[in-house]
Amino acid sequence: MIMEPVIDPFGRAIRYLRVSVTDRCDFRCVYCMSEDMQFLPKKEILTLEELDRLCSAFVGLGVEKLRVTGGEPLVRRGIMTFFEAMGRHLKSGALRELTLTTNGSQLEKYAADLARVGVRRVNVSVDTLDADRFKRLTRWGRLDQVLRGIAAAKEAGLRVKINAVALKGETDEELWDLLAWCAREGHDLTFIEVMPMGDIGNEMRLDQFWSLRDLRAQMAERFTITDLAERTGGPARYVRLEETGQKVGFITPLSHNFCESCNRVRVTCTGQIHTCLGQEGSSDLRAALRASDDDAGLQDAIRAAIRLKPRGHDFDYSRGVAGKITRHMSHTGG
Repeated sequence: MIMEPVIDPFGRAIRYLRVSVTDRCDFRCVYCMSEDMQFLPKKEILTLEELDRLCSAFVGLGVEKLRVTGGEPLVRRGIMTFFEAMGRHLKSGALRELTLTTNGSQLEKYAADLARVGVRRVNVSVDTLDADRFKRLTRWGRLDQVLRGIAAAKEAGLRVKINAVALKGETDEELWDLLAWCAREGHDLTFIEVMPMGDIGNEMRLDQFWSLRDLRAQMAERFTITDLAERTGGPARYVRLEETGQKVGFITPLSHNFCESCNRVRVTCTGQIHTCLGQEGSSDLRAALRASDDDAGLQDAIRAAIRLKPRGHDFDYSRGVAGKITRHMSHTGG
C-alpha cells in the first residue's frame, strides 16, 4: 500500500530517493576521490536483496523518483537484477521514474537492458572532450569508452543528460566545445560546482572551484539566456540558450543555496540515510533492515530519520574545515 509522502520538519514532502549501490568506481576523478582509495569491506555493503527491500520501503512511503548512484553503479556485480526488481514499481505506477547517474564506462554493455526494464534517461558525467585531459581528470578513464556508451544509450532510446563539474583551469577552457557538442548531439547539459567532500590528497578544491555565476556570465556574453521554471526534482535550475535552443542546468551548492525546495534524501550502500548532502549527520537504516523481515520497523526508522532533516546544507569554502564534509561523494552517492 502506498502511503502519503513523509513530510520533513520544514514542510517538504520527501518524494525523491538517491541510493548508492556501491562505493566502488572504475575511475578516480581528481575532485571526487584519492587515487589510492580504501573502499568499504564488502560485508558492510547491503546485498541487492536488501537494497530492494529498502527502496521498496521508501516507495511505500511515497517516494516517486529513484536515482541509482555509486561510486559507479554499473560496476556492481548483478546490478541488473536490482534494476529489474525496481521495474515492478514502475509497472504498478508507484514509481514515476527510475534513473541513474553513471560515468558512462559500462553503458555500452548495459544500455539496452536498462531501457528494457523501464529506465528512460541517464545522467552521464563528462567534464572534458579532450582525451588526454579526460585521462588526467579521471586518472583511470578512457573518453572513447564513455562516448561509445553514450552512443549506445541513444541507440537504446535513453535520454542522455551530461553532467560537467565546473573546474577552474579545466572546464572554462572547454566551455564552448561542451556546449556545441551537446547541442549537436541533442543532450541537455548541467554544470555542477565542485563540492568540499572527502580527503582528495594533494588536490586543492579551492583552486578547482569555479563559481557558476562566472560561468553563466561568460555564456551571457555569447548567448541570449532565458530562465526556465522547469524543475526535475533535483537541485538544478535551468535556462534555455535562444540561439541554439538547448537547455542548460546549473547546480550551485556554493554560490546559490538550493535547499528551500529539497525533497530528496540519500541512502548509502551501507544503509546510512543522509537527509542532507552537505551535513555530517546520518541515521542507520541497516540495523532496522536486518532486525526483522517485517518492514514496519524499517519504515519507522525512515520516518524518524526524515524528522531530523535540516533546513539546509553546510558547504562553505570560506570557513575551512567547518565547511567541509569528511565523507567521500563516492560513499554517499552522487
